[in-house]
Amino acid sequence: MDAQRRRQNGLGRGDRGSRTLPRQPRRAVNLRHDYGLRLIKLANVALVTLPFALVWLLYYVHTVVIFPSIYRGGGIILMFVVLYSFFGRAYDAFLVSLKRVSEMFYAQALSIFFADGFMYLVLWLMSGAFPNIWPALAALAAQLALGALWCWAANRWYFAHYGGQKTAVIYDVRRGVEDLFGRYGMDQKFDVQMVCTVEECLSADLDALADFTAVFLCGVHSHERNIILKSCVANGVVVYIIPRVGDVIMSGAKKIPMFHLPMMRVDRYSPTPEYQLAKRALDIGLGVLLMLLFSPILLIAAIAVKLEDGGPVFYRQVRLTKDGREFNMLKFRSMVVSAEQDGVARLSTGDDDPRITRVGRVLRAHRIDELPQLFNVLGGSMSLVGPRPERPEIAAEYERDMPEFALRLQCKAGLTGYAQVYGKYNTTPYDKLQMDLMYISRPSVVEDIKILFATLAILFRRESTEGVAPGHTNASENDRKPAA
Repeated sequence: MDAQRRRQNGLGRGDRGSRTLPRQPRRAVNLRHDYGLRLIKLANVALVTLPFALVWLLYYVHTVVIFPSIYRGGGIILMFVVLYSFFGRAYDAFLVSLKRVSEMFYAQALSIFFADGFMYLVLWLMSGAFPNIWPALAALAAQLALGALWCWAANRWYFAHYGGQKTAVIYDVRRGVEDLFGRYGMDQKFDVQMVCTVEECLSADLDALADFTAVFLCGVHSHERNIILKSCVANGVVVYIIPRVGDVIMSGAKKIPMFHLPMMRVDRYSPTPEYQLAKRALDIGLGVLLMLLFSPILLIAAIAVKLEDGGPVFYRQVRLTKDGREFNMLKFRSMVVSAEQDGVARLSTGDDDPRITRVGRVLRAHRIDELPQLFNVLGGSMSLVGPRPERPEIAAEYERDMPEFALRLQCKAGLTGYAQVYGKYNTTPYDKLQMDLMYISRPSVVEDIKILFATLAILFRRESTEGVAPGHTNASENDRKPAA
């Protein structure tokens, strides 16, 4: 970045300290922003709860025959609030500042549907008979209408007050992040006025960053990042960090009192025995339930695959799980029988991959081809949640250029995972690694359950199954650098 551009963006050396904004006004704005968002989110919960509460109090409460004295008050309504809040967080239904209206409404609809569904089951158990579904459907329609109205109004309110934040993008090994704002509809919130390398930023006046509302640090090394980070925090500038692998590992560090010094302990994935028992119980219990629920789909899919070309229904493929152990992963066959007759492992290139059959395209679009892996989960070679298992040949290619890729083998492979929920099929191996390490660094049953429910949200999103470029299987330098 030349001197003229630095001056235009407030990074000239001659005015050191003159651009630092008063801290108190910046803090006051941030407080109004945070409290305003909380009130908006509470309004959403209240609006969505209102139709359910009315239907419960005016109709369903009179059908309850089991423990009516306990639930005639607000107990059932409170239960709905808790369920809806949980699903809303799992699906990011309240992210007014980061979601398009359509994305928010999709998340709201899923949250409402599952909260209402659970409550209907509860009412079924409490009433001793199948409840009249029409009042519940009327409440659902009203909730969806109110949710849509809230999404539109919240979006208009937020960007009228907090849109167009003056933004700087500072990068080291990751280029192209500025192009993502428009692609993901974030240019309404972030007005990118400066893009520079970390060297250019540090060679100028750091105090000039106080003029910005938000700063994105993209793959910046810890030493340089900390210099910029301390300056931004001191001036009340919000910082968004795209981390490096070491940063993600550090995020799981435990605070240890030792030598009267601030100490943090980092070690290999070591979940508590209680978590391991709970996770295995969840795998078995939910695995059996899912097998029963999806048994009709499993049967129909198996018949369709067989009728397509007469080939085998299942496809067994060697994959890697905890500590690099190999196992045979089951899938419904979605490609022609001769897809890899030359023995070379290739990732799918998506809809244009000629190896995918007609039935296979349908199975892949809705992840139905993955359902046979429930047998792997029940057998113990996989878990419901964990890093997706990779093929040994492809993992070896990744590790040649990116040795740290093996760190994702610290825990058992999963049917779904953090990278599958928040990434895409063609997300770069380096980014998938970081997302998997985010999951590994903080294991918890609650996080597993959130990922399981969040998985349902991506089943009908076409972009989550986008393929990779033809012939693109290795973790090249280009995989690690670009974000676009």
